[in-house]
Amino acid sequence: MLTINTKMKKLAITIGDAGGIGPEVTLKALASGKIPNNCHVCVIGDRIVIEEALRLLRIPMSLRIVNSGNEPLFLSKQQSITLIDMGLLRKFDKKQISARNGCASADYIKKAVELASKKQVDGIVTAPISKESWKISGFGWPGHTELLAELTRTKNYAMMLAGGPLRVILATIHVALKDVPRLITKTRVLKTIRLAKKACDMLSIKHPAILVAGLNPHAGESGMFGFEEMKTIIPAIRQAKNEGIPVTGPFPPDTVFNRAYKGKADIIICMYHDQGLIPLKMIAFDEGVNVTVGLPFIRTSPDHGTAFDIAWKGIANPSSMIEAIKMAARLRI
Repeated sequence: MLTINTKMKKLAITIGDAGGIGPEVTLKALASGKIPNNCHVCVIGDRIVIEEALRLLRIPMSLRIVNSGNEPLFLSKQQSITLIDMGLLRKFDKKQISARNGCASADYIKKAVELASKKQVDGIVTAPISKESWKISGFGWPGHTELLAELTRTKNYAMMLAGGPLRVILATIHVALKDVPRLITKTRVLKTIRLAKKACDMLSIKHPAILVAGLNPHAGESGMFGFEEMKTIIPAIRQAKNEGIPVTGPFPPDTVFNRAYKGKADIIICMYHDQGLIPLKMIAFDEGVNVTVGLPFIRTSPDHGTAFDIAWKGIANPSSMIEAIKMAARLRI
């Protein structure tokens, strides 16, 4: 059973890469009238970016600038957009990979983590960054998830994606497909099962149905198509059951998602990135939400990229950002 957390939440939204659709979907979401009543929101970015986005979108909302540590982040009634102006960009590059945009987007995240660590916000919502911009900036993080884990010194974490009737949590994230089998260890699968239970707790699901997908076709078919299920996945499931976690599997990957689609699973543990994201994006492409499970605070993000091809045209769909804010308001740690 899913219950809704009604406690007032304070959330910080980072605008992501300034050249992408992050600023646009952030402002459209805040102006949509669909933000939950149980949350206050502040935006972390650069004034030059947000002011230009407001002009482009013709959003009739005023901007409240916060750039000192003495000003309150949240007012009792929010009638404007509160922006923490980082003052990092004098100009920015639109619709393209950019080192200066990449550096700024990383600093936005660091500021959000600082606020969350000081309990000034309950959670963060992150608009998309450009991995290529981070790479040419000299950063080694493959994505948000790894940076957040490093900043918070979190060792056990996982990416959960939610959209429509599906929730999936990933045993491996940003790795080449050829490297996945050697990474599917009993320890890793067991850790992911435990994090899946934690995700259900964050969602206040009291009696969750946790399913595990196999790595191989037919979940290995008793070793005919691979031994990972027999050697690592099944032993991890057995140990998790001994710990009292309601988990079953492994199920053939080509049928397990249909179980969730029919309401017979609360979360599915997937062995690699595309195994979980292909079905989820098939049915909830515009509304998918990414949740980092295991951090000391709530973190969600829209499940899409910077979309440089449509950025700064005023046509980006804010649905995923709206759902990410809703999810952050719902979750509890």
